[in-house]
Amino acid sequence: MLNAKPINAVAPLEGTATLSGLTNPPPLSLYIHIPWCVKKCPYCDFNSHEIRHKLGEIPEAAYVDALITDLELATPKVWGRKIKSVFFGGGTPSLFSAESIDRILSQVRMLTPLEFDAEITLEANPGTVDAANFVGYKQAGVNRLSLGIQSFNTDYLKALGRIHDSEQAFAAVELAMNNFEQVNCDIMYGLPNQTLKDALQDAQTAVRFGPAHLSFYHLTLEPNTPFYRTPPSLPDDDTSSDMQIAIETLLAEGGYIHYETSAFAKKGKQAKHNINYWQFGDYLGIGAGAHSKLSYHNKITRETRPKHPRAYMEKASQGNAIEREWSISQEELGFEFIMNALRLINGVPIALFQQRTGLNIQVLESAIKNAQSKGLLLVENGKLQPTLLGQRFLNELLELFLD
Repeated sequence: MLNAKPINAVAPLEGTATLSGLTNPPPLSLYIHIPWCVKKCPYCDFNSHEIRHKLGEIPEAAYVDALITDLELATPKVWGRKIKSVFFGGGTPSLFSAESIDRILSQVRMLTPLEFDAEITLEANPGTVDAANFVGYKQAGVNRLSLGIQSFNTDYLKALGRIHDSEQAFAAVELAMNNFEQVNCDIMYGLPNQTLKDALQDAQTAVRFGPAHLSFYHLTLEPNTPFYRTPPSLPDDDTSSDMQIAIETLLAEGGYIHYETSAFAKKGKQAKHNINYWQFGDYLGIGAGAHSKLSYHNKITRETRPKHPRAYMEKASQGNAIEREWSISQEELGFEFIMNALRLINGVPIALFQQRTGLNIQVLESAIKNAQSKGLLLVENGKLQPTLLGQRFLNELLELFLD
């Protein structure tokens, strides 16, 4: 039985008017979206915009102005709250100069109490890396680099529509590790016509380089992408499952801790920014298409910015970069917490549910018991934790909490 008060001991919630247990704000992160990329990959459903002509046509300075204005406008909502991590995502943030990244981070330090040891990550595409820029990013304050490698095999990179080849992938990892103590490499498996041997070869290559963090994602066909409309020939489910198990085994033998569904890290090198997402922390998102989740004493809200860069810059210049803002309903809060928390291999403390949602864990008791009965969830030592079966069938586990 869960150690929780009866559900009627908690003040009833109407919409989001009262969150009785939300007494302290959760940790806060900052996400900064850079929406441009050299070429849109056929599997990508992120808010990214392909450069049609020359790199010089990116309105870099004007976009940085908009980001700074957006941050200035948003600061009162998070006044006095420390920023524990900053993440430049895209698109391809490494298309921007080190001077622009420095200008943005200088304003972050001016406008917010950025923690002195904050994790500051910048995503980079191996096809756009430059040694001088890497040095400049580090001098600006970036202390973690995330490389979108996807594969070390040129044939698979071509199949994915990437702009880099295997030589550029190798060079980018070496350059990153020479300049940053914290490096993440994104790798994909289950690629078009990929064999188990080749998937393992990518994993072995990544482990040999020895970055602090590795992210391994199964290729999925997302709606509104070319791959979804015209699917390539992908490995069957059994082969993909064999790839996943073999990769996890290889990484464990290589000293990597599997701490989140797709994330592996050396001891003490887990991504602070990502963990804050999984533990249902708060984040302020600025930039085209960016999302925010912000907690207040009586409600938890979400915000979105306009997706198109031009619309975003125009709206920011008019004094309000937000396109839509709404409160998360009581019915949605429980599922949103679970959807994030159960991606963590070791789960989360049960007490964190009330701390982050203001709700009593009893609202999930029926779903929790159902998940336990199916062997998908453990409830012990004051924690909610997916079983190995629950990790393998995470979507099925999460579906039990939809009601």
